[in-house]
Amino acid sequence: MLMELCDERQLRALLVRYGFHFSKSMGQNFLIDPEIPREIAAASGADRSCGVLEIGPGIGSLTVHLAQRAGRVVSVELDRSLLPILKETLSPYPNTEVVSGDIMKLELEPLVRERLGGLTPLVCANLPYNITTPVLTRLLESGLFRSVTVLVQREVARRICAQPGTGDYGAFTLLCQYYADCSIVLEVPPESFLPAPKVTSAVVHMEVLLKPAVQASDRELLFRTIRASFAQRRKKLLNGLTSAFQGELSREELAGALADCGFPDSVRGETLSLEAFARLSNCLGDLLDGGRVG
Repeated sequence: MLMELCDERQLRALLVRYGFHFSKSMGQNFLIDPEIPREIAAASGADRSCGVLEIGPGIGSLTVHLAQRAGRVVSVELDRSLLPILKETLSPYPNTEVVSGDIMKLELEPLVRERLGGLTPLVCANLPYNITTPVLTRLLESGLFRSVTVLVQREVARRICAQPGTGDYGAFTLLCQYYADCSIVLEVPPESFLPAPKVTSAVVHMEVLLKPAVQASDRELLFRTIRASFAQRRKKLLNGLTSAFQGELSREELAGALADCGFPDSVRGETLSLEAFARLSNCLGDLLDGGRVG
């Protein structure tokens, strides 16, 4: 009989048996609502043609549902004290593999090629909250995955899916939406976890686009422009650009670029769409190239 990994009584007994202690620094919160990992796995869209990369499997409560759907599941776990637990809980699933390591340090391309070769690579994970932003940035920028489905803090989920002009809209929003079509699948209350976090969580599905959402002539310049606009929130975009491009473009040139794009001097960055930022960065690129040629 398979262990019910989301049964709190069985979970606690398992952890005691292995002498496991939760680590706050690793952001460990294990699911105890059996419906949530089932819904996360379903939201990933994984089937037998897919290979799933999971990050932070914990005791494997999501892993087992992914294993029932996908051709193969590779789970990266940083906490070595969880490895013997995972060896037990995942033993009925031969299509799973646990890799001991730090997802921020592992080379993603060989990991996918060697362990998920021949399968459509996806990411599905209950992400440790303290590494959400850098991990998602790395996964999206890698260009290796068809989709990314993650359980994160609701606040982060709202930032990922935010629209221009809202309080949640920011540079991270634009990075995510440059690479993927993002949507919130469901919200998860604190009592669904052991230990219970102080915040509500949410599942975000990010369907990676075949090509970026906008065509920018210089990707690095696009995100430099975006970061500049949010460095001084609720301030004029012109002020942020003046600070970011000091010594390269004058305030007058930057004001002219805004005007050429149809934006007033008073425009604020948080009101601009990704497409508007692409137009602006292309205009700034022309100015910078003109300066270099001269």
